[in-house]
Amino acid sequence: MAKSLNVVLCWHMHQPYYREGLKGAYHLPWVYLHGIKDYSDMAAHLERHPDMRAVVNFAPVLLEQLDDYARQLDALLKHGKPTQDHLLNLLSGIERIPSDRAGRIRIIQDCQRCHGPRMIDPHPPFRHLLDMVGAGGETPVRDDLKELPGYLSEQYFLDLLTWYHLAWLGHSLRQLPLAKRLTAQEGGYSSADRHELLHLMQHCMAGLIPRYRALAERGQVELSMTPYGHPIVPLLNDFANLRDALPDAPAPEAPAYPGGAERSRWHLEHGAAVFEHYFGRKPAGVWLSEGGVSEDALAQLDAMGFAWTASGEGVWRNSCAKSGCPDEALQNKRTLFSPSHVDGHTTRLFFRDDGLSDLIGFKYSDWHADDAVGDFVQHLENIAAFFGKEANRHVVSVILDGENAWEYYPDNGHFFLDGLYNALAGHATLKVGTFAELATSLPAVPLKRLAAGSWVYGSFSTWIGADDKNRGWDYLVAAKHAYDSVVAAKKLGPDQLALATRQLAVCEGSDWFWWFGDYNPARSVSDFEQLYRTQLRELYRLLGVAPPALLDVPLSSGGGWAENAGTMRRNA
Repeated sequence: MAKSLNVVLCWHMHQPYYREGLKGAYHLPWVYLHGIKDYSDMAAHLERHPDMRAVVNFAPVLLEQLDDYARQLDALLKHGKPTQDHLLNLLSGIERIPSDRAGRIRIIQDCQRCHGPRMIDPHPPFRHLLDMVGAGGETPVRDDLKELPGYLSEQYFLDLLTWYHLAWLGHSLRQLPLAKRLTAQEGGYSSADRHELLHLMQHCMAGLIPRYRALAERGQVELSMTPYGHPIVPLLNDFANLRDALPDAPAPEAPAYPGGAERSRWHLEHGAAVFEHYFGRKPAGVWLSEGGVSEDALAQLDAMGFAWTASGEGVWRNSCAKSGCPDEALQNKRTLFSPSHVDGHTTRLFFRDDGLSDLIGFKYSDWHADDAVGDFVQHLENIAAFFGKEANRHVVSVILDGENAWEYYPDNGHFFLDGLYNALAGHATLKVGTFAELATSLPAVPLKRLAAGSWVYGSFSTWIGADDKNRGWDYLVAAKHAYDSVVAAKKLGPDQLALATRQLAVCEGSDWFWWFGDYNPARSVSDFEQLYRTQLRELYRLLGVAPPALLDVPLSSGGGWAENAGTMRRNA
């Protein structure tokens, strides 16, 4: 039988803006760490399987930071210029290992920021370094530790930093002779050793965007984008969009985000410009941040001529209910596996299969790779059998983060992804493709109404509707009022206005609100809420307005446990 059922794997690559302001220090290292691990490995898998096709989605603020890290590392290695990242400066030796207890404890804590069972324990020398200070298993060294062992030399911390970065190397980089040599060396890493490692990392970072561009230019990959600062577009447009899924949830005190629809258009337009700068083409589709869709957001995509967008299964269910679809349609999920045409709109809408997506994101990491691949392919074969001769008129959309799951897999998910790509690309009845081609080639199912919501629970509850999240929105609304007043008074020159507008975009990102909440780990909440308040203060500074005193008070404290460290949410 010829290939029939269409399958799209869409990998969403996203990191928020981690710098203090537009040019300050990086508060968190996740852009370059995921760069040398996940973004590199995900490109390598596609390069190794030229018959495999996929959609890779990038947030423009991630592209800018990947580029910036490559440039800063280049300046460090060629000219000895310190980077804006504390960990990289320590690794390079351009910043000395601190002699004070607090500074040394911070290094030990920072070097545990990973999933220990997969990234520390497989490396006995790394594990030994942490055991020496009582940081066993998943237990981090305590802030209240009275004193560190006196025999910890500067070399101890240099070795710890080196091992941390070796552990973050993706599978493809770990196969290089340098990585193998440094791993076998176990310790005593010299300045030359560490600079060789930094050269490897810089080469990787500088090559990421060109590698994905090459994959797109040969037609193997469709590249798509997210609005520039990764905002929740429906909530910028209208806070009332939360009501479709959460009719009784408390809302921010402010009735609306001022000028929100205009800001959404700015994020889409500026995001497209950044995307074109790096990839030399305009994207055909947009993964609206967090799959957050609404009819007003869809109208904005229509106006810009985008061919497709996508969201989650919960939004599909809510939209079917809002459109008066029969119960049978919800029960057999037939229309889930087709692009939808919402009345009055031109942009096609795809809906992810939450179950299949979450299997990759949360379940298969504990399975043997062969069993996981077999199970996943069997699910697809069952769907193809359900549709029979009409399978070629349908598509299964699997959409998830392209970076956060692999930390929980053995070998960064190498054997699972290698097996999956091999099975899908060579399957007789499954056809891997992209959303751009299917948006025009597949018949669309009419949908009278689109319910506003996201890929998480089909609602916006992760970003609004709780006390601390709503308070975060009120802080942002106040800052936007200040921005509007300064702009209206024409107090800023063109360059100053451009900087303030970009800084506002950083403040409008979704991740700040994602992390507010007692269900998230306290340290992660603290990291993000502090940075959010810092970004708001920087916006006020650029506007020449005194920041309100409330920005000195923490917004949220956290303290709960979140699966996969809170970086992803499953839907069941």
